[in-house]
Amino acid sequence: MNVTDISHRSTPAPDHGGDRNPGMALDLDWVMRATANRSAIERRAATLPARRSVKKAHQAAWLARAISCIDLTTLSGDDTAGRVRRLCAKARQPARADILEALGLPDLTTGAVCVYHDMIETAVEALAGSGIPVAAVSTGFPAGLSPFHLRVAEIEESVKAGAEEIDIVISRRLVLTGQWQALYDEMRAFRRACGAAHVKAILATGELGTLQNVARASLVCMMAGADFIKTSTGKEAVNATLPVSLVMIRAIRDYHEVTGYRIGYKPAGGISKAKDAITYLALIKEELGDRWLRPDLFRFGASSLLGDIERQLEHHLTGAYSANWRHAIG
Repeated sequence: MNVTDISHRSTPAPDHGGDRNPGMALDLDWVMRATANRSAIERRAATLPARRSVKKAHQAAWLARAISCIDLTTLSGDDTAGRVRRLCAKARQPARADILEALGLPDLTTGAVCVYHDMIETAVEALAGSGIPVAAVSTGFPAGLSPFHLRVAEIEESVKAGAEEIDIVISRRLVLTGQWQALYDEMRAFRRACGAAHVKAILATGELGTLQNVARASLVCMMAGADFIKTSTGKEAVNATLPVSLVMIRAIRDYHEVTGYRIGYKPAGGISKAKDAITYLALIKEELGDRWLRPDLFRFGASSLLGDIERQLEHHLTGAYSANWRHAIG
């Protein structure tokens, strides 16, 4: 059952493997054909938590994969260098050493650490030699309402400071008023400013009004060269949801079939339980396939999620749940 109509395909394009998405010219015909059947989408999303249940060793394996896909995040006004260093230590060793050893995963790390611009250098220093990239939020995060030249300059400064991934926020008003060319041009400029750093386009889906707008904004950002599309800043009243995720994932699938390029997906905000992480991984597996179950194509934007996963892993090994304080984030 197709719950979105974003079809623009005849013969599938050759697969470009792991090549970076270069973007394409804006195809407004394709964008305007994008629709979203809310009732069908919600029915499909509602089946996932009930249908997908994994137990014991299988559950532990899925949770370990979830850890590897976490962008461990701190985006608070009271962030300090000490807090960021502790977060980076947690990224290097996301669960207690005895748990990781018992699972046979002593080298498991999170996918990245995500911080504000001012904390990039601290994070880069703390993660040196680990292979864990630093992601920085940018472009006037979270509202994206600062002057355009300052948003571009912020990206450039973050890349210069050592960020390998940039999480940008789009101008929601361009989606709400149907200014697709302007959104494309904005995203294209952000992509250029990122240079070699990968760019995640935050759609702030809770502020886009309709699932149809989510589908269209997803397509425009991918056409403009986004490496990832991301649901939320985590600061909106409504953040990542399964219906929104289904729409965005279907757009990713369609873009891959047309262009041959794989775009990553990042749900963010409100995902704090291990069981929810497994539901999202199951959705990715069913809709996009196993290739997307790797940190180069899938991330969770989260902080408290890691603590619950660690508790579940300890329960798997010992049969008992421990207190939250035994699994502090930093």
